[in-house]
Amino acid sequence: MSESTSTVSLASTAPKKGGSRRKLSLPVIYLIVGGGLALFSLVRVISGADDLTSVGQVSGALQLAVPIGLAGLGGLWAERAGVINIGLEGMMILGTWFGAWAGYQWGPWTGVLVGVAGGALGGLLHAVMTVTFKVNHIVSGVAITILATGLTRYMSNFTFAETEGGSSKQSPRIDAIERITVPGLSDWLGDLQARHWFFVSDLAGVLGGLITNLSLLTVVALLLVPGTWWVLWRTSFGLRLRSCGENPIAAESLGVNVYKYKYIAVIVSGGLAGLGGAFLAIITGIYQEGQTGGRGYIGLAAMIFGNWMPGGMALGAGLFGFTDSLKLRGGAVNVHAMLLLLAILLLIAVVWQLYKKKYVGAVISAAFSALLFTWYALTDELPSQFVDAAPYVATLLVLAVSAQRLRMPKANGQPYFRGQGK
Repeated sequence: MSESTSTVSLASTAPKKGGSRRKLSLPVIYLIVGGGLALFSLVRVISGADDLTSVGQVSGALQLAVPIGLAGLGGLWAERAGVINIGLEGMMILGTWFGAWAGYQWGPWTGVLVGVAGGALGGLLHAVMTVTFKVNHIVSGVAITILATGLTRYMSNFTFAETEGGSSKQSPRIDAIERITVPGLSDWLGDLQARHWFFVSDLAGVLGGLITNLSLLTVVALLLVPGTWWVLWRTSFGLRLRSCGENPIAAESLGVNVYKYKYIAVIVSGGLAGLGGAFLAIITGIYQEGQTGGRGYIGLAAMIFGNWMPGGMALGAGLFGFTDSLKLRGGAVNVHAMLLLLAILLLIAVVWQLYKKKYVGAVISAAFSALLFTWYALTDELPSQFVDAAPYVATLLVLAVSAQRLRMPKANGQPYFRGQGK
């Protein structure tokens, strides 16, 4: 069978979207983004939380979102090929350690490459256990995380502990990667944002945060999102890989080496998670035990929120990075302002549900909206415990709201045996 015929046949096995669902056009996307920014601006004006859309806030949110997004991107590669990768956290841990170990000796960019290799080794181990030996994907992922935690702790004892400035729990300092700022434009956007005008200053803050003090490693990470979309959805290689996660038996019948594609996907998955871990160590300039802080699991949640698509995953990672940045920069004041934002969003949901004649959902949304409005009006700031939990609460809320529209690859997590379709 020729390659073109095989590709066409594989395309015919791809899942069809519902006929009633339409793709969003570019003008509609711009309108949604503009409406969301206007809503943030309204909340900022009412609450007085001027740091809500500042240059520093957006820049910090981007830096916090990148490692989560890289882990989510790694999960997307694996699960699109039908392998659940709950070991992303362990692969990130390997990336942080190997990235720091190589980074302080041979420079940050070498640390990046070695961190990717460390995560890829974790991905290879996961592929061997799940694809070749048919171990349960969840069990394998948890085992890799436990193994990575113990292994890096052991290796730190005879590497970092014997170096100047290091210890058994942290590495010596790592040289920084170059940062870029657009001269002139960054200063102008910063001045415009500082005026606190409605919408205009908020737009300036967002744009300024994307071009001010931006690490070159962040640029590389951002480019991987459209790069993944192009490879998986615009090439015959990507079509074959995704067919392994949808219907591996049909893919095998068309000449696709399913084992090979699953191995490639899971190794790339580990490499991306390792890059996320190396990013954490090198951007902060030091490796510390427990540095990942569960970001591998949050990246998995961002991938699910994004419906196993790169763009949606990036949006989910950005949401968590933004809420985490709110906590770090403005603390109780910024998180308190988010109560008002959630209340308004629920009010919009009430109107939409009434339009769709979903009266029960409208009543529930109205009740929660009233509760949040009351909470916001009766308090000036939130308890520190709630502020610390805000990013995780936001993640759970988003997953709960988006759960009904999710559709994972059909063969995701299912064991595959070569020749089982014969």
